[in-house]
Amino acid sequence: MHTDSKIIWNKCLLYIQGQISEQTYKTWFSPIIAKDFKDGILTIQVPSQFFYEWLEEHHLPLLKQAVLQEIGPHGKLAYAVVIDKGNKRQKPLMVNLPTYPGPAPKGVGAQPPTIAGHEIFRLNPNYLFDNLIEGSCNQLAKSAAQAVSKQPGETAFNPLMLYGGIGLGKTHISQAIGNEVKTFFPDKKVAYVSSEKFTTQFIEALRSNYVQAFTGQYLAVDLLILDDIQFLAGKEKTQEIFFHIFNHLHQLKKQIIITSDCAPRDLKGLQERLLSRFKWGLTADLQCPDFETRVAIIHSKVAADGITLSSDLIDYIAKHVDTNVRELEGVLISLIAHASLTKRDINIELAQQVLKHIVQQQPTAETTIEALQEQVVAYYNISLDDLKGKSRKKEIVSARQVAMHLIKKYTTHSLKSIGAYFGGRDHTTVIHAIQVIDDLLNKDPEYARCYASLENKIKLTIK
Repeated sequence: MHTDSKIIWNKCLLYIQGQISEQTYKTWFSPIIAKDFKDGILTIQVPSQFFYEWLEEHHLPLLKQAVLQEIGPHGKLAYAVVIDKGNKRQKPLMVNLPTYPGPAPKGVGAQPPTIAGHEIFRLNPNYLFDNLIEGSCNQLAKSAAQAVSKQPGETAFNPLMLYGGIGLGKTHISQAIGNEVKTFFPDKKVAYVSSEKFTTQFIEALRSNYVQAFTGQYLAVDLLILDDIQFLAGKEKTQEIFFHIFNHLHQLKKQIIITSDCAPRDLKGLQERLLSRFKWGLTADLQCPDFETRVAIIHSKVAADGITLSSDLIDYIAKHVDTNVRELEGVLISLIAHASLTKRDINIELAQQVLKHIVQQQPTAETTIEALQEQVVAYYNISLDDLKGKSRKKEIVSARQVAMHLIKKYTTHSLKSIGAYFGGRDHTTVIHAIQVIDDLLNKDPEYARCYASLENKIKLTIK
């Protein structure tokens, strides 16, 4: 019977293919599998409930005509809808649903009056891999993104989730994938949209009764980039529609890129079934750029603008702006603007003036390891010998770890160099100390308050 159903369905497909566009055919008919033919009823397998509803609402007349032509006036169509794909131990769970008679529901199929105005397919042409500086802070994310752009939907990185703080390059990398795909695969449809805009579009679609048409645009893409998914938190219906879009695209091996300001485990207000799907592919974090990467970024930015800065000045800016790439770019723009408006040379004196108004006051370039160690021992009321020595007392170890953390934050010394200032300790000890303090700052508000108190004292006293 399966052979008969396959033959009949292939004939139906030949008819259907001649009636619709290639994109519609690939999206809605290629994934269908012939399952059974018995008593004049052709049963076809579709990948989801949503898929079934869409076919019934948009392509029912076409399906009926195909069945009429191949089976006859008494032929009927039924669906086997995949509810759970199953695993090695458990077979896929399916439910059989009949086709229904009559016209599609009122309003379905009407073209939304403003959907084209949303420009969901627009990418920033300046976001390219060529102008993205690579460092340890973004190496994994960039490598994975380049692999995806070469074989969208064909790698294990689907979905690819990029997460990190503001201004660290999530949007740059995700859109670089889109631009690369458009260049090397011009036939592929790429959609980039922020979660806020996606939500706004969905709300408008609900109000104007064109949800199916709105959804259909996203279901037809080959690469979907959803930026800042944390903004979907608490928006249950928007999450529901994105869940269906995600499932549909993933089943068709279309590429999905998601960005977030935090790791999936820290996302609040998102459905568990969505979060679990984000873990199907690769999750890559973007961190604050280290000193060397910041220097490289400054070199790249000023070279692009045809400006020459001294190495000392570049080092000075890189030391004092250590938050994110966006703030670093802002400082450079302000510096160039000040120099142009006041007709002054771009030097360290001008940089000091500009930085004073832009970045939070921090210890200056004269900050030394010794000076920071003195501040720590005074705050914890211990001796410098204890801080540098081999004591394993809890309070001494804690102070030592804080000192290492502050030195890494406020100087450009290497991990090996920092370790040398603490009795010749190994760089792995410094790494461990930094991780311990970072964890405490994230998890313990009282500890973070005490750390901030010490940090403020350092900012006020070290000039």
